[in-house]
Amino acid sequence: MHKELLPDDWRTALQSELEQPRFARLQRFVARERKRHQVFPGENDVFRAFRLTPLATTRVVVLGQDPYHDDGQAHGLCFSVPRETPIPRSLRNIHRELEDDLGHTPPSHGNLETWAQQGVLLLNTVLTVRAHAANSHRGKGWEVFTEAVIRRIDASVRPVVFILWGRQAQQTASFVDPNRHTLITSAHPSPLSARRGFFGSKPFSRTDQALAANGSGPIDWQL
Repeated sequence: MHKELLPDDWRTALQSELEQPRFARLQRFVARERKRHQVFPGENDVFRAFRLTPLATTRVVVLGQDPYHDDGQAHGLCFSVPRETPIPRSLRNIHRELEDDLGHTPPSHGNLETWAQQGVLLLNTVLTVRAHAANSHRGKGWEVFTEAVIRRIDASVRPVVFILWGRQAQQTASFVDPNRHTLITSAHPSPLSARRGFFGSKPFSRTDQALAANGSGPIDWQL
């Protein structure tokens, strides 16, 4: 997991954080984990969200937790899985809310790349995980890196919509100026919490309304 895998625009924007000793420690930790265990996603996919969504085109941020930890799932975008992978339950709930909110027919796959290509940064709080061990890389330094990313987006000229599902994501709200940006918060879409405020929260139509108010076009959420 090398910082050189970050695309040039993000690497320039995050240069001060990438040069910190703590980021070097994080790199060493992930390298050790890969030698001893299977780690998801693969090294080339750790910063995939940044490659698909340049800083200059970021209009929306969806913040997840840590990557999926079962085989064939994580590919560097929060909540997303490759097309051939069975759809996780949290993502099925996202599809259900998308149908209820905008009337879109749920897709047969769980790949969210088309959102990323329209300026939706699908960012996890923690970017790596040991196979079959949820939260195993939590508290190792990724959260500090993610904070730097959010602060950098907050400082951008373009108003951005932040979609924060669940308590962990909502803890980052303090890094965002609500007078410049839009915060859309609700319960997490996981089966354990979706019925406690995620269903019916209408994040997709609310995001498009905020983008319109910012002078930007809507996202095509249809998958």
